[in-house]
Amino acid sequence: RGVLAFYGPKIDLKIKDAIGRTWQCSTVQCDFNLPERFDLEYVSAEGTRERPIMVHRAIFGSIERFFGILIENSAGELPFWLAPTQLRLLPVTDAVVDYCKEVAAKATKMGLRVEVDRGSERLAKQIRNAEQGRIPVMAVVGVKEMEDRTLAVRSRKLGDLGSFAFEDLLDELKRCDDDAVEMTKMGEVAVKEEAPAASE
Repeated sequence: RGVLAFYGPKIDLKIKDAIGRTWQCSTVQCDFNLPERFDLEYVSAEGTRERPIMVHRAIFGSIERFFGILIENSAGELPFWLAPTQLRLLPVTDAVVDYCKEVAAKATKMGLRVEVDRGSERLAKQIRNAEQGRIPVMAVVGVKEMEDRTLAVRSRKLGDLGSFAFEDLLDELKRCDDDAVEMTKMGEVAVKEEAPAASE
């Protein structure tokens, strides 16, 4: 509505931002102009030459505008599978940094986005920094965790979840990432919601 495409019908998907402004994002449109201008043809099943109809498809429209609206509406609270950093490891002492690097390397190899906090702040400040940075999952790593090959897990949304073998945690996070779901608690990955059935 209010927009004219001279080369064919068009479908626009418009998204409202946090203050109610409407922005065009996705579009699908037929183009009867370019096939004519470029004299495009194909041979049909009947052996005749036909003019194709070109379909333009822009899933995100302007990618910058799309992510701007997404970040603005979510206040940076992106779901786990979309977060730039999914897991941050918080070493309590320098003695466990190598163990953190080992965990981070395995997580990265699995396709997860992880970083090790190398700051010199106290643990409470590390946790606060991670929460302010909207990091979905944190893992506190001390000498006990290193010796037991575990991680003390904290979720930004759920709080402390307990200690778990680091392989089990990474497997859980990988499932959440692959299925685009949030972690509810260890051993229980949220089920994706089914689309409502169409009414007859």
